[in-house]
Amino acid sequence: MSTRQHALKRSISATALGSLAAILSACVSTPPPTPDQMSRTKVETAPADLQLLCSNAVAKADRIDTTKVLPVSSSKLDSNTYQVELDAGGKKTSCLVDAEGNVKSIQPV
Repeated sequence: MSTRQHALKRSISATALGSLAAILSACVSTPPPTPDQMSRTKVETAPADLQLLCSNAVAKADRIDTTKVLPVSSSKLDSNTYQVELDAGGKKTSCLVDAEGNVKSIQPV
């Protein structure tokens, strides 16, 4: 075997080994990030029953069918109060409700 053929074989072998190493390194699984490393933070949403109370209150206040009022987001404001954002037939509305189910306010957004 000539020196040139031998060098070509070594080059092909090195390329094949490098490719295999790259493929195998892609298969190594890494553990998921810890919560403090994640881009999203935990946001506590309003329980479904409180969202439904807000939906019904908005439907009643706007005199529209309850099926036309949909909660689109919610969040906990403090230890006892939730804010529920609703779409009432295309009209954006915000509802404040406490943990006991008392609707505190309904405001257009």
